[in-house]
Amino acid sequence: MHDSVTCVFVHGWAMNSAVWDDCIAQLPDWINSVVVDLPGHGTMADIEANTLDDYVKAIVPLVHRPVLWVGWSLGGLAVLRLAELYPQRVASALLIATNPCFVTQENWPYAVDAKVFDQFASDLTRDQEKTIRRFLALQVKGLPDAMKVVRQLQKSIQSRGQAATKALISGLEILLETDLRNNLNLIESPLYWMLGARDSLVPGELADALKTKYQQENVHLYEKASHAPFISQRDDFIKQLLVIAEKLR
Repeated sequence: MHDSVTCVFVHGWAMNSAVWDDCIAQLPDWINSVVVDLPGHGTMADIEANTLDDYVKAIVPLVHRPVLWVGWSLGGLAVLRLAELYPQRVASALLIATNPCFVTQENWPYAVDAKVFDQFASDLTRDQEKTIRRFLALQVKGLPDAMKVVRQLQKSIQSRGQAATKALISGLEILLETDLRNNLNLIESPLYWMLGARDSLVPGELADALKTKYQQENVHLYEKASHAPFISQRDDFIKQLLVIAEKLR
């Protein structure tokens, strides 16, 4: 029997570690899965964090050797920053629906308008439940089984508790302000990307930009996937994860 591979899963904005449960249940037993709630989310709702580096500080003590990290969306930004600051903890990283810069800039059309996040921030203070519902709807836009995926996401939010409003607002600020594009070439660990062609938060065009502008070799764009491909395209996600994990055995 080969050695096991440890894999740490980091969720996205407004979510918590329960989003991974169904995927983890289907992984072989040589994968040792570790899930984490980001500060302000799920079981860590009382813990405060205001910056991306605060997230990194919260997740770095989970392991003391190089492992495989899986980061989704905002969680992917935390994993990218972790790989830059603590290369000795990152054997490789799988970044799902993650953009090194989530907001459009000059020469960076592969993102969303800052207004999208600004709108969420102003809505949050008025009606958190409704804003999260809208955010979930946006994540599954274009999927044939959209409602099924939304229900799955809602179920996972409920199972570990809602995120604190303050954490949601600082999470949006992190999405608005973070630009790790120039950090990509500082990262030594192998990076793998899983993107959805129907994603309305991370445009599919990002796949080509990562390959051509940032020499990222391992970029997979799934034609039918939206912002939560590990739920809507679970088999593809597990297949991609196992290919990466096998290399670490």
